[in-house]
Amino acid sequence: MGLRINDTVPNFTAETDQGTIQFHDWIGDSWAILFSHPKDFTPVCTTEFGAVAQLADEWKKRGTKVIGVSVDGVEEHKGWKKDIEKVAGTTAGFPIIADEGLAVSKAFDMLPSEAYMPDGRTPNDSATVRAVFIIGPDKKLKLSMTYPMNVGRNFAEVLRALDGLQTAAKYTVATPANWNVGDDVVIPTSFDEAAAKETFGEFKTVLPYLRMTKAPT
Repeated sequence: MGLRINDTVPNFTAETDQGTIQFHDWIGDSWAILFSHPKDFTPVCTTEFGAVAQLADEWKKRGTKVIGVSVDGVEEHKGWKKDIEKVAGTTAGFPIIADEGLAVSKAFDMLPSEAYMPDGRTPNDSATVRAVFIIGPDKKLKLSMTYPMNVGRNFAEVLRALDGLQTAAKYTVATPANWNVGDDVVIPTSFDEAAAKETFGEFKTVLPYLRMTKAPT
């Protein structure tokens, strides 16, 4: 069975280019994003890791740790980071998990349990290891996105989604389509009219089940 929203994410011990981690301990009280890649030294993935590196200040603002996972080894990761930093023009300070045994990829249901990497493998052998997982401080999965190898991930959308998740968690609201920080938010239907007015003050009733209010601050 696949990993679903609000499931506790797998805990594991793994080697990274920055040393050994125990995943839940590494997350600690932070939000976390795990982003996976099918192989080191691949073109689209290199641009994606570079984009993550360039957003270091944005992750920090949001109290969020980021970590990559690729099914190559620690030494390959260290060499690949030089290319990533050349593309990004900045330091890639996040760790990359060395998932040579595929334990993490399988635990997160990115590969079937019987999967293995053949000799002379290509990225196609691990093409499904192309996901983003946003994890809350409670170690539960909040959001996942999966991409094919030929479409680069939009990390502006990852940031937007993270903002939405954090806003929803902090203020018990929901966010509408195309929402960005500062836009009006949705009052959940779990609030009756009296509770909505007491909690949020003024709001606009678009439909009986769709009520909008200014974003809490």
